[in-house]
Amino acid sequence: MGTMTFGRETSEEESVKILHLYLEAGGNFIDTANVYAQGRSEEILGRALKGKRYGVVMATKGFFRMGEGLYDYGANRKHLHRAIEESLKRLQTDYIDLYQIHCFDSYTPLEETLEVLDLMVHKGQVLYVGLSNYTGWQITKAIYLAEKFGFPRFISAQMQYSLVERNIELEVMPACRDLDMSIMAWGPLGGGFLSGKYKAGELPKEGRIARAKKEWEEAWDRRATEKNFQILSLLEELGIKYGKTVSQVALNWLLTQEGVIPILGATKVKQIEENLGCVGWLLEKEDKERLEEVSAPETPYPYRFIVWANQIARGEA
Repeated sequence: MGTMTFGRETSEEESVKILHLYLEAGGNFIDTANVYAQGRSEEILGRALKGKRYGVVMATKGFFRMGEGLYDYGANRKHLHRAIEESLKRLQTDYIDLYQIHCFDSYTPLEETLEVLDLMVHKGQVLYVGLSNYTGWQITKAIYLAEKFGFPRFISAQMQYSLVERNIELEVMPACRDLDMSIMAWGPLGGGFLSGKYKAGELPKEGRIARAKKEWEEAWDRRATEKNFQILSLLEELGIKYGKTVSQVALNWLLTQEGVIPILGATKVKQIEENLGCVGWLLEKEDKERLEEVSAPETPYPYRFIVWANQIARGEA
């Protein structure tokens, strides 16, 4: 369960209700970040999980700016050391199950990032390490350096992935599978676009998409394409067939992807109730293929050339 809305769009009272519903349904993995509501998400979780901490897997992240100082952001040694210490205090725990670098830092050597994570693991403050928003080559290099120098090895990648954003299938997903890393899908409903409440030609008045800046990944201009509305149309058709909502069908498709775990987010209790309805059933093979066909991303060079050249070489084209 993702908690980005806790302390921001969602009050603490409602956040705790969502959390308890998720735990009662059998969920045990909770994802947050220090930047979510500038620490308030972690604080809410710290208070709400008293007496329940050992039974959950707590994941948090660090990278984004947490203050106005020169070292208040990034994956450098100075910032990460402080970020982890402060996350531990807000979460009211002495260890973090999974600590993730929230984004690749273009200005800090990977060796430095890995060194500070190594220190935190040896101190017992972090059990496992993960990454988020990296490219395929960055993931591969990070694993190579970890194995070369004996640093903790990243075990997971948290990436944007949904029926309206499948670009990680080009390099990130193959890299993760080759390196035996799991993938956690953030934005599994495209920032709410795949909830079924948006229509072509109608500007949204509420939700994350309505509030998103133009350059943000889940902005309306990025989502409101002819192709994406075709995806929505098919989801509506399949929802009727299976007796499910649009979002439940979209999330179930993610569950069919090898090694992928969708991160469920919610601003209201009824949303997490609906999202949990994605489990306990599976799309038929034909319907899964239809969704993948309508949502398939364009294959750019050199990927399309590699496929074509290998088909030629094998006499298949």
